[in-house]
Amino acid sequence: MKRLIKLLTIAMLVPFSMQAQDLADALRYSNLQAQGTARAGAMGNAFGALGGDFTSVSINPAGLGVYRSGELTLTPAFGQVSVESNYLGNSMDDNLYNFSFNNLSYVAAIETRNTSESGMVNFNIGIGYNRLKDFNSEMIAGVGNANNSFLDYVTSYANANNFNPDGNNTYTSDFYEQLAWDTDLLLRENETGIYWHDLEEAGYGQLQRKSISRQGSVDEYSLAMGMNFNHKLYLGASLGVTDVYYKESSRLLEEDTNGSIPFFNEMEFDSYLRTTGTGYNGKLGIIYKPTQQIRLGASVHTPTFYNLNDVFETSMYSSVTYEDGETATYDEISPYSEYNYDLETPMRATLSGAFVIAKKGLLSVDYEFVDYGSASLRRGGDGYDFVDENGEIAEAYKSVGNLRLGGELKVTNEISLRAGFENYPSPYNSEAFGQSQPNSDAGLSVYSAGLGYRQGGFFFDVAYRYSDQENNDLLYPEPVTDNYNSPQMAQFNTVKNKVLFTLGFKF
Repeated sequence: MKRLIKLLTIAMLVPFSMQAQDLADALRYSNLQAQGTARAGAMGNAFGALGGDFTSVSINPAGLGVYRSGELTLTPAFGQVSVESNYLGNSMDDNLYNFSFNNLSYVAAIETRNTSESGMVNFNIGIGYNRLKDFNSEMIAGVGNANNSFLDYVTSYANANNFNPDGNNTYTSDFYEQLAWDTDLLLRENETGIYWHDLEEAGYGQLQRKSISRQGSVDEYSLAMGMNFNHKLYLGASLGVTDVYYKESSRLLEEDTNGSIPFFNEMEFDSYLRTTGTGYNGKLGIIYKPTQQIRLGASVHTPTFYNLNDVFETSMYSSVTYEDGETATYDEISPYSEYNYDLETPMRATLSGAFVIAKKGLLSVDYEFVDYGSASLRRGGDGYDFVDENGEIAEAYKSVGNLRLGGELKVTNEISLRAGFENYPSPYNSEAFGQSQPNSDAGLSVYSAGLGYRQGGFFFDVAYRYSDQENNDLLYPEPVTDNYNSPQMAQFNTVKNKVLFTLGFKF
């Protein structure tokens, strides 16, 4: 058996991809919710027919034409993300505080020489950024008496793919099977060549815990223009440059806390992923006021065309006690993997309406259509075409209608109260790949409220946003052979509390 000796291997970096990009990556950078100023955030970001706020540039750039004066805004935000997990009946929770900037923008309002208030009366230019997604979170899930193991997946994959510890494997084996072999966790019968591990022999029962840390955001930098015709028709267009930074570190621990597993003491499997890149998109929009009380809006967004770079590494630590009573520890790291590829997100279309109530208040609604199944991975750095992955994206995801509602009431000439609601249905089909998808009901709901103060050329807005979402996920992949039980999914309930502050100046 392999545990009688320590096998020394030399891992060589090879210049081709793991080809690990998949449908999860496509959804991560496609499922976005515009976040900008505190006023828009308090009103559910339902600004497709309103305008006059830089958040609208990320929804309907025609809203830029509504401005009658220049404006400078800055929006810091402070939030808390709490994640409660339930895994095999055991509950755990973790939380994270985060400070960020949701918005920074400048608008120049240029009046034309037209004094008749007909034709084009304003031409406005805006530049700035809005946050589209915040990835920051910490979560943990585990149980003290597990009935399966991450080593089930590694061992089944080694047997199914004829793993050879001396080489001649797929590149991905360097990140999983090879580490388990080098740390004396993946074992092999000399006579049969079949791989196995100590936990299956002992019937499991080990402590199992996984922690996940995520950081980063998607920010959109926009250059936009808006035109005002007769104070009834507003047209707008924008060019957006989107910046992506995503980092995920996970740690999976399995430990024989009861002392019931021969030889095996402890293992730790760490993985690290960092994605960076930029994309570009365009938006066109229109707002029309058939009466002074009613505003109608429509906009279309092109796909965002991303060029992304992934960096990926894994490592494994183990502690094993041998038959002679000697305890050995091993610590191995995978090769460093770096890969470039492109991603095209889905197009978006938004229809909007707003009703102004006697200049004392307003109600607004946005309906956004997006087909997540149309996202596509493209042009892998080694020429890979992602045909299979794009087929999986089309089968797993569906089109949805996102709903945003908002309202505002002017209590005095200086103070306004606001509230909003947003609903983003799950992008998952109810069934895919011949089975039901457990996250097909994992929609996102956001409740918001706030107030604003305006005096002369200065304004200050504050908003509170609360979101709640439940989803299910495996702590590690399922075994690829039938001789192991499938691992149970963990349920995660993510609650986000966020406070936004906007400082603004009109001139």
